[in-house]
Amino acid sequence: MDLLYSPMVKCISPPFTSFTHRPLSLISTKCSNGRRFWKMCSASTSDILVDGRKSLEVASKKEDEYGDLKSWMHQNGLPPCKVVIKDRPSNNAKHLPIHYVAASEDLQAGDIAFSVPDSLVVTLERVLGNETIAELLTTNKLSELACLALYLMYEKKQGKKSFWYPYIRELDRQRARGQLSVASPLLWSDAELDYLTGSPTKAEVLERAEGIQREYNELDTVWFMAGSLFQQYPYDIPTEAFPFEIFKQAFVAVQSCVVHLQKVSLARRFALVPLGPPLLSYCSKCKAMLAAVDGAVQLVVDRSYKAGDPIVVWCGPQPNSKLLINYGFVDEENPYDRLMVEAALNTDDPQYQDKRLAAQRNGKLSVQAFQVCVGKEREAVLEMLPYLRLGYVSDPSEMQTVLSSQGPICLVSPCMERAVLDQLSDYFNARLACYPTTISEDEALLADADLDPKRRVATQLVRLEKKILNACLETTVNFINQLPDHSVSPCPAPFAPILK
Repeated sequence: MDLLYSPMVKCISPPFTSFTHRPLSLISTKCSNGRRFWKMCSASTSDILVDGRKSLEVASKKEDEYGDLKSWMHQNGLPPCKVVIKDRPSNNAKHLPIHYVAASEDLQAGDIAFSVPDSLVVTLERVLGNETIAELLTTNKLSELACLALYLMYEKKQGKKSFWYPYIRELDRQRARGQLSVASPLLWSDAELDYLTGSPTKAEVLERAEGIQREYNELDTVWFMAGSLFQQYPYDIPTEAFPFEIFKQAFVAVQSCVVHLQKVSLARRFALVPLGPPLLSYCSKCKAMLAAVDGAVQLVVDRSYKAGDPIVVWCGPQPNSKLLINYGFVDEENPYDRLMVEAALNTDDPQYQDKRLAAQRNGKLSVQAFQVCVGKEREAVLEMLPYLRLGYVSDPSEMQTVLSSQGPICLVSPCMERAVLDQLSDYFNARLACYPTTISEDEALLADADLDPKRRVATQLVRLEKKILNACLETTVNFINQLPDHSVSPCPAPFAPILK
């Protein structure tokens, strides 16, 4: 994506222009009230990426002129490796193909695909010039992603003078698109976010966007505190040089490719690695990870590859909601997919404090999050039941028995169990009712080969969420049917736990 695109300014090139275009320049202009503001203008309107094969051919020739990312890396210390950069078509004819890293020869599990020296890796230690400052800023002010995004925005302003020009150009080409050529929902329009209606992911996207805004408001603090940035760009106060929309896009671009290294200092744990993501595709069932080894970041493959096969790496145990927000894709076979069910003891309950103590003794909180993992829905429901039963205890003498017992044990009557299971059943039905489509309607949408890519990944996500909720509902109904007398009326519960 274009790290310096601002949709708020009319004189700038359209979104997602290739970085092979001339760098953008900042122009200072005075308003009628005498105050000075900054706007961005393209150096040449002929650089605008438009429909048609000719514009793509021009962009391709410019890439040939500058050399590709891998050639630049070899010129700057990358040792011989066993990968090559290839491309696949974009889902939008206006956009350049997406690059990806593929095996240049047959590989076996345990082979080193590449080893990128630290001199070609961007970390906070490099950006801020001081490990102590890096730890201070990321602890109290900004995330690592915000600091890295700020650095790349400054570097892009340098154009070809920047050492990182070829790498930034590659990030611009990818435009924060994931392996399915879809950008993070953080860059979707309001109408596109409606594809996620009913999913808790929509609220997560909005919350993350608010967090990015808060970080943007702290950028000037980073600029003043980070000596290396202050010395290199003494006249470019961040919030004056970069409008929020530009920072947000840069943040998302960094988010889509940052690597979390293990067993390194805090100032090096988040790294931008050329040849790493997004050129490497993520796979939930892969175990290969980029690792810091002897002054380099290395990839040892975990499987066999034929020459030309795309190389994949593990993205950690992330649910599909995080994969979509961070990288713009959903993994249908993700073994780490999960949903959260939040339960809370009723604070109006006269026995709230006793119940809170009983919950704590059994490793639970007064507001407890239950993770419902795909394929383990029954186990999740069984974990919820003792907590919910606790909320239904009404007799003080029964509460004392609970407090004196060992383990999550409540005296359970058929009517109490029916009330607990009915509450769970109603809860899962209510969550499913929040989605505007059914699973069968989702599957019909996904069968359309021409479905909009953003709509496709959103539909994949909500379909998988509904499957988890349906499995929980089915489990709950089965438990109801197993009651000795499932026609029994549920016990009244004026202070039943609250499910969210």
